Amino acid sequence: MSGRKLSIIVPVYNMASEGKLEYCLNSLVGQTLCDYEIIAVDDASQDESPRILKRYEEAYPDRFRAVLCRENRRQGGAKNTGLSLAQGEWIGFIDSDDWIAPDMYEKLLKKAEETGADMVGCDYHLTWEHSMKIGQVVANGSADQCGPLTEEKYRRLILDSGSLVVKIYRREIFLDNEIRFPEGIFYEDNAISDAVMLHAKHYEYIPEPLYYYYQHGTSTVHTITRERCEDRMEAGRGILREAKRFGYLEQYRPEICFEFTVLFYVNTLFSYMVGKGFRSRKFVKRMGDEMRAAFPEFMENPYYQQRVHAEEKKLIAIQQKSTTAFLLYYKLLWTWRNFRRKLHL
Repeated sequence: MSGRKLSIIVPVYNMASEGKLEYCLNSLVGQTLCDYEIIAVDDASQDESPRILKRYEEAYPDRFRAVLCRENRRQGGAKNTGLSLAQGEWIGFIDSDDWIAPDMYEKLLKKAEETGADMVGCDYHLTWEHSMKIGQVVANGSADQCGPLTEEKYRRLILDSGSLVVKIYRREIFLDNEIRFPEGIFYEDNAISDAVMLHAKHYEYIPEPLYYYYQHGTSTVHTITRERCEDRMEAGRGILREAKRFGYLEQYRPEICFEFTVLFYVNTLFSYMVGKGFRSRKFVKRMGDEMRAAFPEFMENPYYQQRVHAEEKKLIAIQQKSTTAFLLYYKLLWTWRNFRRKLHL
C-alpha cells in the first residue's frame, strides 16, 4: 500500500466487546473514497482485538493494515506508530469505539481540493447506541476560523480548537515539523493541538455531523481517576512545551494561558473533586501552585473572566489562597446541596 490519497490511523486497545471495534472498522472499510489506507494499531490489547484486526486485514488486503504492538504505549504511542507508516497525502484519525458517515472522508477531501486548505474539519454528534441515527450535534468549528489563516484566526482556533479526530491534515503538518503525540498518557491530543493548527496555513470546515462519538462508561472522558487527572495535567504541560519549542508562546500568550488554565487546572480540579475516594490536599495544592507558577496572571486573563463560571472562579480564588479552606468549603457546599436535594424528593 503505497502512495495513497489518505491514511486513516486507528489506535486500538481492548475494543472487542459489544461489537464496538467491528462497528468502527465497518464504517472505515465502507468509505465512498477509493484511494485510501487504514492503519489499525493494536496497543497490546488483552482481548480479541488483535484477531479482529487480522481478520479485516485478510478481508481487505488492498486497504487495511493491522499493526500489533507488544508494548502498551497508550493512544499516543499507537498514533505515532501509525504516523511512521502512513503513505497518504492526508492524515486522519479515528478512535476505535467511534464510527463515521460513509462519505465523511470524501467530503472532507473534496472541500480541501476546492479551497486549497491543508486542514479540514466537520461537526460530530454524540450517540449512545450503535446506529447511524443523528444524535446530539456538537459544532466543531465556525465560519470565522476558515480561510487562509491569520493571527486572529489562529487565536480563535486555539480558543475553540474542536476535536482532532474530526479533521484531516496534510501529512507535512505532522511529518515535516516532527510533531508527535506524547506517549503513556490519556488526553494526548490536547498536548499537540496548538502545534498542529499553528502549522496549518488554511483551514476549512463543513458544518455537518459526519463523525459518531460513542458515549459509554469506559471512554476516557467519562472515567475520573487520580491517574486521569495527572494525565490531563501532563497534557497541559505538553501544550507549554510545544509552544516553547515552536516559539509561539508569547505571541498567543492570552489564548494559551486560558487553554492551559482550563485543561490543567479548572477541569482537572473539579473532575478530581467529584470523583470517588480520598481527596489529597497535597495533590490539590500542587495543582494550584503549578498553575500559578506557569501563569501568575491567569485569574486576570480576559477569557478566564468571560468564559469560566462565576462559582468556579469563586472556588478557585479560595483554593489559590488556602487549599485547606477550599476543601472544607467545597465539602460543606455539596453537603448542603445534597441535603436540600433530599428535602425536595
